[in-house]
Amino acid sequence: MKKIKWFLLIGITVSILFSCLIIATTAEMTAEEIILKRDSNEYFDTAQMEAEMIIVSGGRKITKTMLILSDKRNALIEFTNPVDRGTKFLKREDDLWMFFPDAEEIIKISGHMLNQGMMGSDFSYQDVMEADKLTDLYDFEIIKEEEFEGRPCYVLEGIAREGVKVSYYRRISWVDKERFIGLKEELYTKSGRILKETKANVIEEIEGRWVPTNSVMENKLRKDTYTEFTITQIKFNLEIPEETFSLQNLR
Repeated sequence: MKKIKWFLLIGITVSILFSCLIIATTAEMTAEEIILKRDSNEYFDTAQMEAEMIIVSGGRKITKTMLILSDKRNALIEFTNPVDRGTKFLKREDDLWMFFPDAEEIIKISGHMLNQGMMGSDFSYQDVMEADKLTDLYDFEIIKEEEFEGRPCYVLEGIAREGVKVSYYRRISWVDKERFIGLKEELYTKSGRILKETKANVIEEIEGRWVPTNSVMENKLRKDTYTEFTITQIKFNLEIPEETFSLQNLR
């Protein structure tokens, strides 16, 4: 009788454990759900920010400061450091212009120029152009789970969707499992060559969302170079007049 009870107890225990395993498995998030959460956390309707960009190349260090206004499709960047004061970039939909105050000239940046470093940084002009949500640009799948600098992460591989123009054909993303923010990203060509790596060093909760306020972009094709980008102040969901993103306002 005791033997029967013992087997019965084992059977019940196994059944409970199996049920828990099924619940845990069904509760696991899909790659699309993870990226949707990341998109909803990192993308916003409108924002105003002050930022600092430190460009390091070899032993040389250059600091630039800027004011940025943006909505879902447009952005206006005005540099405020003494050397570049008055230099502006305007992104409208899929077009990008630059204004040089000394020459009082507006130049449209297009073609191969988009792959050049913005103001000598490791961020290309094309990086600035890509404001679409990741879910609109890539198809993702979970390839593993691991810790990155002590934070549990989903590691996802994104492959560019067919017919969509992107700077990087493939990207590997480490997404924080709790805060759903990208902590690290490796960016590749279609042939598999790594182009850039970006890391978020500081994450802050601002107005109910997690924001990477300090990050570093490293160009893997160049030696001893990286660009540190720091958001010093940011406000979300402001009323931005429509004429802000006009060519007339660029001068």
